[in-house]
Order: sequence, then structure tokens, then C-alpha cells
Amino acid sequence: MAKRVFNFNPGPAILPLEVLQIIKEEIPDYRGTGMSVFEISHRSTDYEEINNSAMALMRKIMGLGENYKVLFVGGGASLQFAMLPMNFLGEGRTAAYVDTGSWSNKAIKEAKLFGNVVVAASSKEANYRFIPKFSEFKYSSDVSYLHITSNNTIFGTQYQEIPDTGKVPLVCDMSSDILSRRRDFGKFSLIYAGAQKNLGPAGVTVVIIRDDLLEKCRSGLPTMLSYQTHAKELSLYNTPPVFAVYVVRLVLQWIEKQGGLEAVEKTNRAKKDQIYGLMDKHPEFFKGTVNADSRSWMNITLRLPSEELEKKFLAEAKAAGFIGLKGHRSVGGIRVSLYNALTLEGATKLAEFMEGFRKAN
Repeated sequence: MAKRVFNFNPGPAILPLEVLQIIKEEIPDYRGTGMSVFEISHRSTDYEEINNSAMALMRKIMGLGENYKVLFVGGGASLQFAMLPMNFLGEGRTAAYVDTGSWSNKAIKEAKLFGNVVVAASSKEANYRFIPKFSEFKYSSDVSYLHITSNNTIFGTQYQEIPDTGKVPLVCDMSSDILSRRRDFGKFSLIYAGAQKNLGPAGVTVVIIRDDLLEKCRSGLPTMLSYQTHAKELSLYNTPPVFAVYVVRLVLQWIEKQGGLEAVEKTNRAKKDQIYGLMDKHPEFFKGTVNADSRSWMNITLRLPSEELEKKFLAEAKAAGFIGLKGHRSVGGIRVSLYNALTLEGATKLAEFMEGFRKAN
């Protein structure tokens, strides 16, 4: 393999090296077919096996039963901002949203096109420094669903506990922290996630929907924008993003090989402890931008004492092989993305680099 850098890109993000090596070997000839995965028919038994086993493995890793359907669709999580309310809102219907950052804000904007929206809680006035407490959420028990964004890539916050919404369907944009730690996934009626951070390459979005919510989908929708279409046809109504689903299956197999979510969580905990531990030791230099009880395990956001030092840090980090550490253009600063495939070694070496930079400056 060519020289690999430590990839902290926020998305599209790092993939496991083991998965990349399998892809490299299988691209010319997928398991004796004489064709690449890029070339095989989505109606072939070879692709059906990829598709169906990926769905089954997703449910297995998440501890979900057959009453959940796993869908592979296009359009990214951004399409889900509209597709979700299109399926479950309409005249006289209301949905509740928790506003914890840019992506939830965009989801709220799209939902308003299809029905009434109540903002159950927001941390906007505090520049999204924290996740509101569930006890402070305000919404009616008859809303069609409550929507949360589990992890906020731009502002660096994450739900540490999943709210128990009772009979109200809980919906989650889990794009940036799906399968990064153990969760009670059975609390959710619908989860959606763009694959390009923790599951695979850009080009496919995973939707996991429970049967009781699926039954409530509105009729009369455009065929491709109905969840029922994709559920009925096992995501094969039209040509799916074949290669992206193939890689998702490889990543799921890699997670299982690590020891499932228990092992993944242990590694991710150690990674984030490396960085936050250093920040807490030197808060005058590494200034965290969120409250401690809302810190993301996936996207650590911080500022240095000056913008000049931040530019110097980013330049020296890149020269040392640490890529993708610049904060989002809307907030600036530094962002350390610790997705599943980023090794503990990568986090440790970055922490060492950060400490060296502090001492030198």
C-alpha cells in the first residue's frame, strides 16, 4: 500500500484499511464472477446476496428484530430532511424537532414545507454549546414524531443518553455517529444516516424503519420518495448504488470482526479520552467549544489562543501527516473527527503532536 496519512476528515471520511485491501483485491474479479462489483447486475444473485446480507448484518449489530426494515437509498441525509416529513406529515399533522445545530436546522426548514413543526428544544441561543435535557423538551403527545440529531459534526455535541419518548415515534439523524457505541436502538422508530462517515463511501444512505411506523406512511407520494416502495422491493425498485452498498457490507463485517459495538465503543472511548484529556489538562491553550456533558465522541471542536496559531497548527499538522483538522467554514477553529476507522494509534499520535505544538508555542 502507498503511504497512508492519519485521516481526520469529517466526511467523506476514513475507511478501515482492511476493507480497502479487500476492495482492491476484489475490484477486477468479484468472487469468481469475472466482473467487478461496479459491473454486476443489481438483479443478479451475487448482488442480492450483498444486499440482503448487509441488511441482516445491520440488524444483527444493532440488536434489532425482523420488525425493522433496512433500506438503502440515494440522496444523502439531506434528502431525508424532506423525505421523512413527506411520508409522515401533511395537513393537520405536526412533528416536533430538537434544534442542536446546522443539520437539525436544515431538517426543520424542510419539514415546514409539508406540515406543522414545533421546536421542542433548542440550544441555538448558546451557539449550540450543549444538548438540551430531555426534561426540558416541550411537545404534544400527539405529534407524528420527535426528531433529534444524535451527533453534531459542526458544533461538536452529541446525545449521551437517548430520550424515552413513549408512544411518540422517535426519529434520528444518526449520520455521524451510527454504530460508534452501544445504544438501545429499539427506542427508535426510524434512523437515517449518510454512509460517508462511519459506514462506507458517499452515495448511499441507510434508513432503518420499524414496521409500525412504516404502516403510517402517506399514500399518493412519488414512487421513489415513499419508504414503502423501498421496503417492499428490498431497496431494489431501481438500480441502487451497488458499489456503495457493497462497501457498507464490508464495513459491517469489519465491525463484527472487531467484536461488535462493545469493542468499537471501547476503542472510541479511548480515542476521545486521549484528546479531551489533553484539552482538560491545558484549557488555556486548547479551548473546547462545548459543555463537558455534551461532548461528541466523533467530532471534537476546539479553538487555540489565536487564529494565527490555528493556521500554524493546521499547516504543521498537515506537514506531519495529520489531514482534515480544519473546523467547519461556518465556525472556524479545529475539529478532530474520530470516526470508527480512525485507529487508537492515530488519536494517540495526534495528542502527542498537539502537546508538542503547545510546548513550542
